[in-house]
Amino acid sequence: MSQKLVTKKNAKVRRLRELYPEVTCKVLYQRDYLHLVVKYGLEHPDHLPADRTPTRIPGPPRVTRLGERGTA
Repeated sequence: MSQKLVTKKNAKVRRLRELYPEVTCKVLYQRDYLHLVVKYGLEHPDHLPADRTPTRIPGPPRVTRLGERGTA
């Protein structure tokens, strides 16, 4: 998404929060939407356009201990 459009979206949300502080809203950007699509299996990452592929497949982080990685 173009930075100009993201800035415009953020300004709208900021204004909404100023006018209606009791309303809670969550801003979803295009990358967030694509992560959700992949996470819930609605689309496989290989079928997404190359410039829209999520940089990281969502899921819990994996903890790897340095001692278990092997020595090379």
